[in-house]
Amino acid sequence: MSFTHLGLSDKVLAAVAATGYTTPTPIQDQAIPHVLARRDVLGIAQTGTGKTAAFVLPMLTMLEKGRARARMPRTLILEPTRELAAQVKEQFDKYGAGQKLNVALLIGGVSFGDQDIKLTRGVDVLIATPGRLLDHTERGGLLLTGVELLVIDEADRMLDMGFIPDIERVCKLVPFTRQTLFFTATMPNEIRRITETFLHNPVKIEVSKPASTAVTVTQSQVATGREPHEKRETLRRLLRDAKDLQNAIIFCNRKREVALLAKSLQKHGFSVGALHGDMEQSARTAALDQFRKGELPILVASDVAARGLDIPEVSHVINFDVPHHPDDYVHRIGRTGRAGRAGTAISIVCPSDTKSIAAIEKLIGQDIPKADLGVSDFVEAPVEEAPARRSRSSRKPSESRGREERSAEPHGHEERKPRRERSRGDRPERSHEPRRSEEPALAKPFVPPVPLPPSQTPSIGRAPAPRPSREPDLEPADHSHLPAFLLRPVRARG
Repeated sequence: MSFTHLGLSDKVLAAVAATGYTTPTPIQDQAIPHVLARRDVLGIAQTGTGKTAAFVLPMLTMLEKGRARARMPRTLILEPTRELAAQVKEQFDKYGAGQKLNVALLIGGVSFGDQDIKLTRGVDVLIATPGRLLDHTERGGLLLTGVELLVIDEADRMLDMGFIPDIERVCKLVPFTRQTLFFTATMPNEIRRITETFLHNPVKIEVSKPASTAVTVTQSQVATGREPHEKRETLRRLLRDAKDLQNAIIFCNRKREVALLAKSLQKHGFSVGALHGDMEQSARTAALDQFRKGELPILVASDVAARGLDIPEVSHVINFDVPHHPDDYVHRIGRTGRAGRAGTAISIVCPSDTKSIAAIEKLIGQDIPKADLGVSDFVEAPVEEAPARRSRSSRKPSESRGREERSAEPHGHEERKPRRERSRGDRPERSHEPRRSEEPALAKPFVPPVPLPPSQTPSIGRAPAPRPSREPDLEPADHSHLPAFLLRPVRARG
């Protein structure tokens, strides 16, 4: 089996042969003939199955004839992340080197002016993320009425990121007669509804077992404590003890955790880069390029890097946080063990991750072996509390014993009552030695509160009255109802 029987043009076949590929993958073999026949295609396939080339190669053949007009792209490809969009553009640059096609990239983090210039020259292939694409259409600098072919890639990832309303808007802006190629790894109900609404009699192509993991990936899980400093110490132990580690992607569930973990590893001497959605595009591109070139051996990332990114020769994938959705586990560890290479996937498991691990094992149809690295003996010491202001001699014996017992517990586990709920008996005794800057306070007589006039009384719908400042009022108040011995002259300060 070769690419010659699929109906591709001679230029495309020559470009494929120049890259060294001789045999199409199953999704390429099944999808390319239907794409060339102008049929709508619903492709269900995991990442790493070659589905990008399944629509890039026939698009290059179809675009050999015709010419693009200004601000009216001929084809449109939607990707959920900037990295995936840039990766698809690299595929067009590689396979379309012998053709004079204009390929434009519309992603965030890049100035609108440069993108407008490319659109004005005419674009054969427009690769975009939904948000930036709609920004250009709302500005009036882009018309989608000339789109002949629409590709929606990683649709289930679009659903996770909240892009489905944007996808529906785009589908209404392109012509009704366009051809649509729809690719997804899973088929939730919302994705099924989209396909039934916007695809016309599609050819359904499903390859590979859903949620299958590569047999070349060695999976394991390492137990650790529930505290963040325990997880970080476990991670450092794994990185130091791994003998065959060349490079590693460390996944976190939250973007904030990515930044914190990257700083922690850098503080302990590791060469680390970070990749998450809140970073500037230039920083994201630089981190990814450094990791691909081997300049950064460790990349801490959120799930923005889990789907579709083709990063070759990743030796280790470490789940610092166990993913909440079992499908994300498959996509994460799919970054290693690619193209028949051996890979290692390790998950750091807390007591609260038991249900998530069970769901993952049920999805992949196998148990994840447990590895015992003796991590409990290498737990970070908790941060010591700041010394108290009072000397030990001024404390009660029972109070000193209580503080010593609490200091032996892990930091953050002591149960303390809220300050407002403490009774007077719970408070530690104060030292009877007056401070140098303090003088013995005089007993103050009780002064009954002065009622506010109706205009200052707070009510529903009215802004609350400002809190009284510590400075004395400048206007005299009416104290005629108070006894004479309670009245004192008020001195104005400074």
